[in-house]
Amino acid sequence: MESISRISSMLENARDLTIEAAQSANAGRSSKSGSSSRSIPFTQLQKLLDSRNDRDILEGLRKVVSMIYQGKPCLPYFSSVVKNVANPNIEVKKLVYIYLLHYAESDPDLALLSVNAIQKSLTDQNPQVRAMALRTMSGMRVPVISQIVSLAIKRGCADMSPHVRKASALAIPKCYRLDPNTLPQLLECLSILLGDKQYFVVGPAVSAFLELCPDRIDLIHKHYRELVRKLVDMDEWSQLATLQLLMHYSRRCFPRQTKRVTKVEGKGFYSDEPGEEVDTGEQAVVLDPDLELLLRACKPLLQSRNSAVIISVVSCFLYLGTSEYLKDAVGPLIALLRAPSDIQQVALYNIVSTALISPPLFVPYASRFLIHSTDPPNVWRLKLELLTIIFPHCGLHQKSIIVSELEHFAQGTSLDLIRESVRAIGRCAQADPRTSTRCFKVLLKQISENPNNTLLVSEALTVIRHLIQQDPTSHKETVIRLAKNLDMTTSAEARASIIWLVGEYAGVEPENNIAPDVLRILASAFADESEPAKQQILLLAAKVYLHYLNNNSNSQPSPNLEQEQEQEPAVKYYHQQQQQHSQKEKDTHPISLLYNYIHLLTRYDTSYDLRDRARTFKALLSNPHSTQLASLLLLAPKPVPSAPSPSETRKGLMLGSMTLVFGREVAGPAGVRGYGEGELPAWVEEGQQPDGRLRDVHVDLDTADKGSLLAGAGGQGKGGGGQAVG
Repeated sequence: MESISRISSMLENARDLTIEAAQSANAGRSSKSGSSSRSIPFTQLQKLLDSRNDRDILEGLRKVVSMIYQGKPCLPYFSSVVKNVANPNIEVKKLVYIYLLHYAESDPDLALLSVNAIQKSLTDQNPQVRAMALRTMSGMRVPVISQIVSLAIKRGCADMSPHVRKASALAIPKCYRLDPNTLPQLLECLSILLGDKQYFVVGPAVSAFLELCPDRIDLIHKHYRELVRKLVDMDEWSQLATLQLLMHYSRRCFPRQTKRVTKVEGKGFYSDEPGEEVDTGEQAVVLDPDLELLLRACKPLLQSRNSAVIISVVSCFLYLGTSEYLKDAVGPLIALLRAPSDIQQVALYNIVSTALISPPLFVPYASRFLIHSTDPPNVWRLKLELLTIIFPHCGLHQKSIIVSELEHFAQGTSLDLIRESVRAIGRCAQADPRTSTRCFKVLLKQISENPNNTLLVSEALTVIRHLIQQDPTSHKETVIRLAKNLDMTTSAEARASIIWLVGEYAGVEPENNIAPDVLRILASAFADESEPAKQQILLLAAKVYLHYLNNNSNSQPSPNLEQEQEQEPAVKYYHQQQQQHSQKEKDTHPISLLYNYIHLLTRYDTSYDLRDRARTFKALLSNPHSTQLASLLLLAPKPVPSAPSPSETRKGLMLGSMTLVFGREVAGPAGVRGYGEGELPAWVEEGQQPDGRLRDVHVDLDTADKGSLLAGAGGQGKGGGGQAVG
């Protein structure tokens, strides 16, 4: 009999396990396909929720939660779900809490019925239940229970379980959003949690501090060194928040100190005597010991698997440390280029911003910035910009490689890549005058070998024009060479650039002036030119005619009115006839005829702009004896154009922020709210920083000089509160 009863009990247990396994499999299939939740009727599901069997309740709750995540309305089940909140089964509690987090705000009155049961769970023996209860109560978004949540957080701060204390830290921002008037109580809890011994409790507490009262640095003083020590053990999100907090704290508490660098020259009379110290005139940064403690603690984070942590450490070294620390961070930052393309793009934005400040540090990694055929446009644009930034600091071999790469991609098939490559060659030539000759030859070679590539020719000519404007006297032959290529150039912008160059430097050497001949050739096909080319031909005609008038006025003396009045009538008549004859010669001169011919053609052109320009030039040059105003307008020296790096507009933006990626054009002047858009505070002035003894946990504030200790202490939080000393 005993064996039969044992067998029957085993069969009963096997039956229970089989039923439970089948229900679990059914729940898994329903969560994947949703067919079970769609087919079950309302009454049957409510019957499962109202059952006294935990298995039925659990099955019903699983179906309800599955329907929630499928976007189906589940509010009619509110009363049936809430009455199970006191169920001792932890799996049932989890699902009920999930339901309450979604629907408590929809029916606050009915949700209040569950508060008592959740409060009882705060004293449960299981720390997991206590943590879930606190998380649920703070996330219900019912403002009436804000004081109850505040008391629950205060109780959770003193809990023996670190998981409950972590839940308290996560609940502090939620309670503040429910009722900002609870800030004084929350600040007390926050001060306790910031000094917790467990690193995974301190991380959420730091995040809560940044949301509630980021300016209350007086709460951080006594926890500063412990935060630095726990930094390496925290999870990635806590490390990001802690680094942000410590960067702001360091700027407000550690002044930027420098000292003069001296070196010892020579030796004393005896061998053991030191030599004489000589001031080199250089300044070296002196780091506070506590600041150096932070920088040393950040070094192990450069091996993090999270790219955001690496970028945060680089920003910490850039804004707080010295060039030695930043040099150690460049390698891990470059290693992010092996990540997927989305992370690679963000990393490149931060690399460009760092390179704009310290370009020599990235010279050894120049080969990493060469373009690959698989790079998307947003990646190769940033790589081209990096190559032009570090170009002046590279050696001759690296410069040769960079120019060869740019020349290769300038002959590609992608129009955008051709344009950016040619512009990059121009930036390289402007940044380093020693290599401008080679860059110039590369651009001229591109024009002569690819005359039919209109985009390449126009972009190359624009860059050449900028280079010629830097030193026009050494590029006279280049202008003549470009003028000879006018017959082969078909691009409207390219022809306009060449014509402008001919007119701009027509008066550099009057005896070797090719501008009149170029104007004569262009006048024959004026009607077939594009509008940009016609505008430049008209401008060329005005400049050529103005040079002609200036040369003739210099060779002939100007008439003196007083002398003319004193002369006899016969002599005066002779001079008048001579002036009429010279004026007639001017009107019949080929340059005058060309100028008048161009004006005659523009008078009947269909472009309003071209006709208006012609009338303006005709009015300026109507009096041959008064050309000062025309010379001032047409022959004035033009400013040398500069081609800055495209990321110059992002200079000054916070490294690692989302605004740095989007740019001020998209993010706006204030940046992207909530994504590190704020700039770092300025360095605290010498003598206004808080006393370093505040960071000593064992300092006795009763006997110490509180006036000196609290110098530079932070202001009030968002909701006010008393002045905490920390």
